Amino acid sequence: MPEPTPLLDAGAPLGEQLAAIIARLPEDRLSLRELLDAFGDEGLLLLVILLTLVFLIPVSIPGVSTVFGAAILLVGVSRLARRPLWLPRRLKDRALPAGRLRPGLTAGLRWVRRMERISRPRRLGALADGRVARWLNDLAFILAALLLMAPFGFVPFSNTLPALALLLYATGMIQRDGGAILLGHVANVGTMVYFAVLIGGGGMAAHGIFERLTG
Repeated sequence: MPEPTPLLDAGAPLGEQLAAIIARLPEDRLSLRELLDAFGDEGLLLLVILLTLVFLIPVSIPGVSTVFGAAILLVGVSRLARRPLWLPRRLKDRALPAGRLRPGLTAGLRWVRRMERISRPRRLGALADGRVARWLNDLAFILAALLLMAPFGFVPFSNTLPALALLLYATGMIQRDGGAILLGHVANVGTMVYFAVLIGGGGMAAHGIFERLTG
């Protein structure tokens, strides 16, 4: 990876910054360490946006949700605790298939550009600023990361919904846009409802099969 650059202060739209990073990814393998080196501590929310992009398609790449979800979760914990980000060495250095990630990341960029069109800096500021608001938003961010890591990756949209929530949260936190954060809360609630339906439907199906086998 090239030398780190101050992404958040570059003045370019988020979509352009992320497109430039994706274009610079290695052809074969990359690791979270390389991405962290590229973004730096001040670019963690922008890194979160990048990590969510691969999930903004109906079915995600197997195994990636655990690695990226854990990294996003620890970003949320570091924000809540007001401490520098810490990642286990194994997670940092785990090889990821850059060749398979690149198409998903590129496809996900359209969501970032949509966010840019609807995001308004400092809109509904009470939802973005203030100690209580930040604390609640960080907890919601952590919840979205946990939902992203839920073992439903084979089910369409099971990663997409929490990833959309995280994209909205990260964009809202960067832009101080309470409107985007509010939409993130809506996406979080929608994810939990969707998962409840999946679990309930699976339970009913299992019960029906059991009755047929034992009837």
